Amino acid sequence: MALKPNSTDTRTRSSIQISIVVGLCCFFYILGAWQRSGFGKGDSIALEMTKHRADCSIVPTLNFETHHAGEVGNVDESEKPKSFEPCHPRYVDYTPCQDQSRAMTFPRDNMIYRERHCPREEEKLHCLVPAPNGYVTPFPWPKSRDYVPYANAPYKALTIEKAIQNWIQYEGNVFRFPGGGTQFPQGADKYIDQFAKVIPITNGMVRTALDTGCGVASWGAYLWSRNVIAMSFAPRDSHEAQVQFALERGVPAVIGVLGTIKMPYPSRAFDMAHCSRCLIPWGANDGMYMKEVDRVLRPGGYWVLSGPPINWRNNHRAWQRPKKELEEEQKKIEEVAKLLCWEKKHEKGEIAIWQKRVNDEACRSRQHNSQANFCKAEEANDVWKTVGVVKIAVKHIASALSMFMPAFILASHLYKKMDACLTPYPDVSNPEEVAGGKLKPFPERLYAVPPRVASGSVPGVSVETYQGDNEKWKKHVGAYKKINRLIDSGRYRNILDMNAELGGFAAALDSPKLWVMNVMPTIAEKDTLGVIFERGLIGIYHDWCEAFSTYPRTYDLIHAHGLFSLYKDKCNLEDILLEMDRILRPEGAVIFRDEVDVLIKVKKITAGMRWDTKMVDHEDGPLVPEKILVAVKRYWVVGANSTSVQ
Repeated sequence: MALKPNSTDTRTRSSIQISIVVGLCCFFYILGAWQRSGFGKGDSIALEMTKHRADCSIVPTLNFETHHAGEVGNVDESEKPKSFEPCHPRYVDYTPCQDQSRAMTFPRDNMIYRERHCPREEEKLHCLVPAPNGYVTPFPWPKSRDYVPYANAPYKALTIEKAIQNWIQYEGNVFRFPGGGTQFPQGADKYIDQFAKVIPITNGMVRTALDTGCGVASWGAYLWSRNVIAMSFAPRDSHEAQVQFALERGVPAVIGVLGTIKMPYPSRAFDMAHCSRCLIPWGANDGMYMKEVDRVLRPGGYWVLSGPPINWRNNHRAWQRPKKELEEEQKKIEEVAKLLCWEKKHEKGEIAIWQKRVNDEACRSRQHNSQANFCKAEEANDVWKTVGVVKIAVKHIASALSMFMPAFILASHLYKKMDACLTPYPDVSNPEEVAGGKLKPFPERLYAVPPRVASGSVPGVSVETYQGDNEKWKKHVGAYKKINRLIDSGRYRNILDMNAELGGFAAALDSPKLWVMNVMPTIAEKDTLGVIFERGLIGIYHDWCEAFSTYPRTYDLIHAHGLFSLYKDKCNLEDILLEMDRILRPEGAVIFRDEVDVLIKVKKITAGMRWDTKMVDHEDGPLVPEKILVAVKRYWVVGANSTSVQ
């Protein structure tokens, strides 16, 4: 016999649903207030969240109650969350794995001291890195290309040291970037025009670029308007804040150096590589650095070298260097380029351009060259080598860490050393075939089937899997844009995907207003970073048990899909969240997508981090165990105890 519905229960459920709708709208009204306007705290674009509120029409399909108990019963909701205190003001620009004081304890040979040297477990900070006094939301792109608020990176040294080279100028309360560089004081646009006569950067075939020793990354900044995305890197050295300036400008960059370890990129990743007076000794160590560039350069890709020793006969006096020294330097570079089977396409003024062959059919003679030591083909992408594990017991079971595990396994890592060997080309069936597969021009390549997928080179990833993943992420990103209307507004320029998989999130977001750093966790089951690059996107290998190679306050938006499930029992998840806080801008947002049991634990830790959070159901409904946790980092600076909402 059917039971009649209880009218009181129905009214109660209706009241609860109405309360949920009102609550969500209020939450996103407050979210907009956090992203408030006014130079000094936020920007005018941030008012969009307040103006439009939330898309309340989507709320009836969402339910914020927990439908999957899992381990929730083990979490004591009444227990006060651990509160993380601000770090000392001296850590305002702290970069854990490139800490200056630690760096000076390592050898200077081959730039070892400028490589990654992360703190030991007992040396890690367990506090919140503050923003400097006066910190403001960066200007929206493209204004940010030319202007950076002084308070965000208050370092004037480069304005003096590089004054005649037009790197950077100080004007009142902002830095202005005229677009100049050591090799292009008249501006990056005119400089790019010079080699664009040789390199086809207008037809979409050159999309991904690598800038070694980038300075303030003006080369990458001006390539953006030509639909080329550059990965720029430079060490944290005497040129204080050069990478920080790049990131404040909204240009992709990381702290890095060519020293003794491999670059954290896959083989055949970049269409073009560039060095503009980057001071890298290209001919030294048997040409090891050129061989490393060759590893990450796509067949048919270009290498641009400008500055010493190119055209030394005419330039040695201006460089104030001996002719003999410069002659020998260029001779070594030419010899290595010949061994790599690069074809010299251009040399004029202080610019030389080489092109990597599309396959090794024209390079058969080097097989008999005694200097041609070949690397193992299977190690081409092996840049982060795990050498062992250490079990660490958790002494205080009642601590926040015990929510995750009674003990955890911490992997001990050794970065893979660079070898002075030649990376072999993939096999081809005829002399015209591009080794590894020919790419479509961008933007067509964004959704075209990447050669690594088409050839079955990535185990477990088929063409159907790839295409299905694309559709899934279009759907997910559509849901994100309903939750947070600022995603498409230009408010978020620098975006980080901490577990990028096939790059579907970045592809679905693709816009000239933003860029995404796609991170391939080194413990991921599948290595798909090469696929990401073949889509015309950029990324990097990284293990989130360690700090990322960037400055504090790098990213406007961080996305973490399945990351905490992946790292459960691998390292302290509290450390990962603190690292996320370090690299997230004040008033920046985070989107977690994971199992509900994991997100409940994450939410509890973030309650002590000056973040505001809200759990949202999966877009397919409350019965799906995967949920979304949205977070916003409050605005606070050195000496401030809390955020005051204006």
